[in-house]
Amino acid sequence: MTDDHSSRPASHVFQPAHDEPLAADGDVVIIGAGLAGLFTALKLSPMPVTVVAAAPLGQGASTGWAQGGVASAMGSTDRPEFHAADTIAAGAGTVDEDVARFVAEEGPDRIADLIGYGVPFDREPDGTFALSREAAHSHRRVAHVSGDRTGASILETLVARVRATPSIRVLEGYEADELLMADDRVEGVRLVRAGEHGQEVYEYVPACAVVLATGGVGALYAVTTNPAYARGESIAMAARAGAVIADAEFVQFHPTAIDAGLDPAPLATEALRGEGATLINSLGERFMLPLDPRAELGPRDVVARAVFKEIAEGRGVFLDCRTAVGAHFPAAFPTVYALCRNAGIDPVTEPIPVAPAAHYHMGGIATDARGRSSVPGLWAVGEVASTGLHGANRLASNSLLEAMVFGARAAADIATLGRGTRHTRTDLQRVGDIVPDHSLSRSAAVARLRKTMSEDVGVVRSAAGLKKAITTLRDIERAAGSDRVLANMALAARFIAVGALLREESRGAQLRSDFTDTNPQFAHRAFLKLADVDAIGNRPTAVTDAALSAWQWQAGAAR
Repeated sequence: MTDDHSSRPASHVFQPAHDEPLAADGDVVIIGAGLAGLFTALKLSPMPVTVVAAAPLGQGASTGWAQGGVASAMGSTDRPEFHAADTIAAGAGTVDEDVARFVAEEGPDRIADLIGYGVPFDREPDGTFALSREAAHSHRRVAHVSGDRTGASILETLVARVRATPSIRVLEGYEADELLMADDRVEGVRLVRAGEHGQEVYEYVPACAVVLATGGVGALYAVTTNPAYARGESIAMAARAGAVIADAEFVQFHPTAIDAGLDPAPLATEALRGEGATLINSLGERFMLPLDPRAELGPRDVVARAVFKEIAEGRGVFLDCRTAVGAHFPAAFPTVYALCRNAGIDPVTEPIPVAPAAHYHMGGIATDARGRSSVPGLWAVGEVASTGLHGANRLASNSLLEAMVFGARAAADIATLGRGTRHTRTDLQRVGDIVPDHSLSRSAAVARLRKTMSEDVGVVRSAAGLKKAITTLRDIERAAGSDRVLANMALAARFIAVGALLREESRGAQLRSDFTDTNPQFAHRAFLKLADVDAIGNRPTAVTDAALSAWQWQAGAAR
């Protein structure tokens, strides 16, 4: 999309923060302790780093649940350019092609980093990587550990390495709820932890730089494969600090969550379909064959919509692994096997009931190739960031790779801005405590929010449903009062709903029942700020042509 930018306000274009020396006080503070956060911390060594973890280190991170593996062009017939081409094709016209190329090129080096840290990737008898193939990949290029324990193994290895690194301090049991600003840059983070007698204790940690690595938004939906901490709060915190949010509307739904009534929903990894497992409906029919030449290995958006349609029309959907995997299931896929058995399913002898579930957010805090946001002092890495790699539909197993590539790049960028090698301030500053009275109301409000997102901002969307959702989410946010967790969840959800309303087309992970075609005029990334979302939130039933035109221009101009 081209445009004459001369008459448009420059503030509408995403621009990463300019080079500025790091603040005089504080560590590099990393919020989040999954792969993205821990890898960034290790790459920053020996700079002083504080990692803030909501749960005990190694727990509560989506990384530990990643079954498939890490995509990287390491096979004898594969090349980074093939990997980049698959990424661009899966992204449905909105991938930043330069980002796709350098991520694919740097992939083998990041795998080498993990090996150096001690991650025991599966090998063939000749010592080469045992690589699997997943949906929309042209080659076998997904490296894994113990079949489907890749994420857990990586996380265990990195946790041990972080605990052994003197320059890294870990604060466990803390959540961030606000970025604190001074002179238009981030200078610290307000943290909250559980205190005595039901209190919430608020403390301040100064920061010379802040890296957000808090994961995705899946827990904003009633059915998700994500842990409970994946609430999108960092998107809201960054937006309140002035950050640009990109591609918020693109939420990927995994087509094969195990449909056993559990929250979160256990995942039946895509690698099963890579090994030949098929999708059938309750009539025993393989419904993917007429829909995509790649059948079960089509892009996730295609498969998720097909599964959704079968279920909506009254036919259950099942993943049939009996022929392709069969008796090898317990050894080849121990994690999925255990999940199935716990749900009363024997995948060796019976098909696994599955349904789509919110799985991965392609949108998030807009960053450049160095992980810089538009706010000085603020970087974002991993799923919370929107780098341009995934476009409208993430290629399977690219997420762990992106976290490492951008973790390394963000660390290198921060290091160029200079700091010492000793913690500049080790004591947190207590800034208040309260006894919250919102426990019951929060529970009900969160349930309402998640139901709204699944019903109206889910696999299939429409203007009527999205406008209704925006109104509901605005009301939840206004009623949140001092409950910053709830307010941040509602704001993050509003970004998704507003982005989906403004994108009047179907593309990648977004399906609009009222705009079923892909519109070439929307073949671009989209950028929103808090003021844009608030303007539409105040009058969601009156999205004007001018507002839509401004959104389209912002997206096109920032390409």
